[in-house]
Amino acid sequence: MHLTKRYFVMNALTVLASIVLTVLAVMLVVAGYTKIFGRETSIEEMRRTLEVRAGIGEIKHWALGIGFERLMNAQEQRELEGRVKSLGADALLLLGRKVVFSTASLPAIDIEKSLMLSDYASDLDTLELSGQTYMFARADQRLMTGEEGVLLLLAPIRLDTDFSLFLGLFAISFFIVTFLAMNLWVSYRFSRGIILPVSRLKDAAVKISEGDLSWGIAEEGEGEVRELSRTLELMRIKLKESVHLQQKYDENRKFLISSISHDLKTPVTSIKGYIEGIIDGVANTPEKMADYLQTARSKAMLVNAMIDDLLLYSKLDLNQIPYHFEQTDVQRYFEDCVADNRYEYDKAGIRLELISELEKPVFVLIDRERMKRVVQNILDNAKKYMEREDGSVEIRLRETRTSVIIEIRDNGKGIPEQDLPHIFDRFYRADPSRTNADGSGLGLAIAKQIVEGHEGEIWVRSAPGEGTRMMISLKKR
Repeated sequence: MHLTKRYFVMNALTVLASIVLTVLAVMLVVAGYTKIFGRETSIEEMRRTLEVRAGIGEIKHWALGIGFERLMNAQEQRELEGRVKSLGADALLLLGRKVVFSTASLPAIDIEKSLMLSDYASDLDTLELSGQTYMFARADQRLMTGEEGVLLLLAPIRLDTDFSLFLGLFAISFFIVTFLAMNLWVSYRFSRGIILPVSRLKDAAVKISEGDLSWGIAEEGEGEVRELSRTLELMRIKLKESVHLQQKYDENRKFLISSISHDLKTPVTSIKGYIEGIIDGVANTPEKMADYLQTARSKAMLVNAMIDDLLLYSKLDLNQIPYHFEQTDVQRYFEDCVADNRYEYDKAGIRLELISELEKPVFVLIDRERMKRVVQNILDNAKKYMEREDGSVEIRLRETRTSVIIEIRDNGKGIPEQDLPHIFDRFYRADPSRTNADGSGLGLAIAKQIVEGHEGEIWVRSAPGEGTRMMISLKKR
């Protein structure tokens, strides 16, 4: 429920509850008064009042029925007197403000007052005359002569005015006290459910603005305040994650800069040395000059490849490279990959073979160019670190119920167990003796980023002397 509706309902309930409690309190006071001062007296007074009310009502109805012309007769006036006396009441018959018949001797001022009050008061109401309370009934009728006739019936009754006054003051006072108490309770509830949580939210917002994201925001309060607390807590968590991610990116940039600077230093120094050798005349024959230039060129190409790898990895790490996914037949795709690398492998004297265990065509959704980079990096590593004359690399394709498994297996020297958890790290080389080997040290890190970008998995199994098995799992489509 919205706060405005909740506030309105609680205030309405406050008024209603105050009224109900006041009525109950008045009933208890009346019951106590009756018990103390006598129930019989109260019942008798009530019965007497009801009888008088009914009696003068009947007399009024009788008078209007016979007409005021007949009330001018002495016989009808005696009938009227008998009726009112039986109730202990009095009757006044007036024509144009002049009393023509009366069963009681009332002062002229009281008669005028009763006429004036009865003009505005409701029928069968009460009025005060000379300190006495009367229940009255009034009948007006215009005579044939055009005069205004008025019949006024007055029945003295006894009311416990002191108790009535007390009861009225008690009811008003009790209602005010109850209403104030209920409002205090509502204010306390709103203070606990809205004001205090909002105050704590303000403190939390100040801490967030100061960069302190370690303080959690509790879900408290009611309605929109609780929703606000939840939203601010989610915002705090997101901000904390973004700050952590930014710190991670900053650390990555620093690490990349320091690592690539270290790895670039070797080929750049080599290029510088060969160029200085040419300038100083060390390469004093055409053959030697060509050899120096070729070596400098290959080192420059290596630097260029390292920079390209660094830029690619940085973009992959920041999710800045879009993927163009296409539905692809797995077996035909890897047949093309083997064909693309056949020449280089034959030149290196390494056998490259595709072995498919797929019984029928299986399709995956991949970015063909990006996935080709993954396969190329793995095959390049297998060729680079192959130290056997009978080297071979097999690409095996098999499937599970939901996935395709691509296994690239070589019979090289393998990877030590302690190095396996780190081979997908940036700039990591399992063989310390090859820290100056050609390459950026980012090949497998890039492969991992691309495979995960395909919602796939890549992992390795290897042991020294038994070769290495690189596995890639991709979802079937």
